[in-house]
Amino acid sequence: MNSVILLGSSNSNGNTKIISNIVADKTNSEVIDLKQLNISEFDYDFKNRDDDFHPLVKNIVDNYDLIILATPVYWYTMSARMKIFIDRLSDCLKIRQEIGRKLKGKKIAVVSCGSDEVLKSGFHMPFQETAKYLGMVYVGNVHGWVEEDLVPTEVVQSIEKFSKKLHDIY
Repeated sequence: MNSVILLGSSNSNGNTKIISNIVADKTNSEVIDLKQLNISEFDYDFKNRDDDFHPLVKNIVDNYDLIILATPVYWYTMSARMKIFIDRLSDCLKIRQEIGRKLKGKKIAVVSCGSDEVLKSGFHMPFQETAKYLGMVYVGNVHGWVEEDLVPTEVVQSIEKFSKKLHDIY
């Protein structure tokens, strides 16, 4: 399984990175930190077509079967950085259709990290509906948290179960 984790946090070394690293170790995934890239918000005039978004998505569709979106939970939803990435997928429907077509059939999963042990109902809906709209296959999610710089045993166990599910898909 060729998989990539897109880390969509405002803190490149925060709790979401800690959780993502565990997932990466269990799934043999590369981690790409979206904060390290210049990705502008969606622009109806597509004046931002020279930022890092198109090369990133081309790399993803050419090299990975599974895309894992990792986001902290900010105000009950995904991070702004992750939302910008998802909004920019519109480019793949408008001006880079050759890339957009390659998204079809790709698998997508979500890793979330927050201060609460339980997510509010509906958190995963934007990810599921985006996958459906793009013809991608939503294969699941895992939620974690960190307590005093330590990942609780129950989170590690959830990640192990999630990782096994991803391996079983392939």
